[in-house]
Formats: sequence, structure tokens, C-alpha cells
Amino acid sequence: MYKIAVMGAPDTVLGFKALGLDTVPVSGDAEAKYYFRKLVNSDEDKYAIIYLEEKLSLVLKAEIEAIRERVMPAVILIPGRDGNLGLGQNALRDSVIRAVGADILGN
Repeated sequence: MYKIAVMGAPDTVLGFKALGLDTVPVSGDAEAKYYFRKLVNSDEDKYAIIYLEEKLSLVLKAEIEAIRERVMPAVILIPGRDGNLGLGQNALRDSVIRAVGADILGN
């Protein structure tokens, strides 16, 4: 059975545990890289979706790009407690443009 993980600052991911999702609280860049690689390459647990706090996507840009063409896991950016940075919306727009060939989401 495939799983869903949420990775981000401890105060961002805590609420997701109540929903039954695997939570991965991280505090620094090195820790984020370590756990992201572990989620992506796990032989024991297969993750279909990894929700990732937006600001971590800046640190994990190379790692996310390396798995972009894979079917799983899907990496979905979510806002952190500091609010929406717009990175998730931009990533969604880019995915739609790649899939459809045009920006159908508009501004």
C-alpha cells in the first residue's frame, strides 16, 4: 500500500499526523536533504505523495528536479506557517503547461 508523507517545519507538519499521514519534521537544510532522499528511495515504505513545505523546495531544488519525470512520488508544495510563498502555485502552473502545452490557469 502506498503512503503519504508531509515534510516541513515541526509546527507545520504536526497537524497532519492526526490525519494519519507520515510526518517528517525537519529543522535544517542538511536534515531536509537527508529525509527527502530517504522518503524518495525507501524500499520499505513506498510514498505516492510527498507534501513538502514550500520553503524547503528552495533547498531541495536539485533533488526534486531529479525525480520530476518519475510517476511516484508526486511532490506537492504546501504553504508553511509563514504563509504562501507562491512556489506551489508556480509549480502547478509549470506542470500544467508541460502537460497541456499552454497556460490554461491564467494569472
